Amino acid sequence: MRLSAMGDVAMTVPVLRAFVQQNPEIKITVVSRPFFKPFFEGIPNLSFFAFDDKQRHKGFLGLLRLFQDLKALEIDDFADLHNVLRSKVVRSLFALSGKKTASVDKGREEKTALTRSENKIFKPLTTMFERHVKVFSELGFAVDLSNPIFPEKAILDPEILKLIGENNQKLIGIAPFAQYDSKVYPLDLMQEVINQLASTKTNKILLFGGGNKEIELLNSFSKGKDNVIVVAGKIKFQQELHLISNLDVMLSMDSGNAHIAAMLGIKVITLWGATHPFAGFSPFNQPLENALVSDRNLFPKLPTSVYGNKIIEGYEDAMRTIPVDKVVSTVLS
Repeated sequence: MRLSAMGDVAMTVPVLRAFVQQNPEIKITVVSRPFFKPFFEGIPNLSFFAFDDKQRHKGFLGLLRLFQDLKALEIDDFADLHNVLRSKVVRSLFALSGKKTASVDKGREEKTALTRSENKIFKPLTTMFERHVKVFSELGFAVDLSNPIFPEKAILDPEILKLIGENNQKLIGIAPFAQYDSKVYPLDLMQEVINQLASTKTNKILLFGGGNKEIELLNSFSKGKDNVIVVAGKIKFQQELHLISNLDVMLSMDSGNAHIAAMLGIKVITLWGATHPFAGFSPFNQPLENALVSDRNLFPKLPTSVYGNKIIEGYEDAMRTIPVDKVVSTVLS
C-alpha cells in the first residue's frame, strides 16, 4: 500500500520489479490511487487495486471496507510502504486478523538532523528504495536491487509522433517545476539552459509539466524554437510515460518526473535547492554526479527541509549557485 504522492509511488516501482523477478511464485497486489495504475502495467504477477477515497474507501468506515475488499483477495502479508494514518488502520486490521505485516521506517529523526539549522548532521541517509527493501525483508522476502531491470522502450503511437516528429534527434526531457518554489531552478536560468540545448539542432527538447500556469510558462520557454516542444496538456498520462521511456535523458527538479524517468531506466539529471539527495530521495540507480546541488559554502543551512516546504529567509536564490553551463554540460555528457 502506497497512496501518494506521485514521486513516492514511482519510487516503489523499481523495488516491485525486482521483487517479482526474484520471487516469481509470489503475487503482489498494489493498493494505490487509480491515476498511478499505469506505473505498474507490464509487471508480471502484479495486480492493481484502486483506492477510492471519494466514495467506497472514504473515511474510517471506508477503510474498514478497504480491509474487507483486500481480505477477500486472500492476502497473506501486508506491506505498508506509506506508514500514514490510513495505511496504519488497514495494517492494524490485517495484524489483528493474524496476518504478517511490516511498515516502512521513514527515518524522521535522521532527516530532522540532516535538515536542522544548528548542529546539522550532514551525511547520506538510507534511501527510500533501501527502506522499501527492508519492509519486504521483515516479511521474509529477499530483494536485491544491484542489477535492476527496466521495461523496454514503448512504441510511440501516431498521436505522439505527430506531436514530436519522427526524426533521429536526441530527445531531452525537461521538467522544470516542482511542488514548492524552493525546489525550482530560477526561470531565467532555465530559459538559458533551454536556449543553449536548443542551439544544437540535433537535440529535441520536450517540456513536461501540468496545469495552466505551468503550460503558459512552458510555452514561453519554447517560443521561436522549432526543436523545443511543449508536451504538457497535449497527451494522456500513459502516453507521457511512453514518451519518457524513449528519452535519452531527463532534466528534472527534485520532483515526480525525476522518479518516473528513473523507474523507466532513463538517465536523470536532477537540480537541488532547499532539498538534497542525502535525504534518500535521489532517483533510482542514478550516480551522485547526476545530482547538481546548490552551493553549501554560500548556503550552509542546506538542506533546509526534506520536501522543500520550509522557507528560510535569505535562501531564495540558493539555486542560482548551480551554473547554467554546468547544467548544460552535464545533460550533454
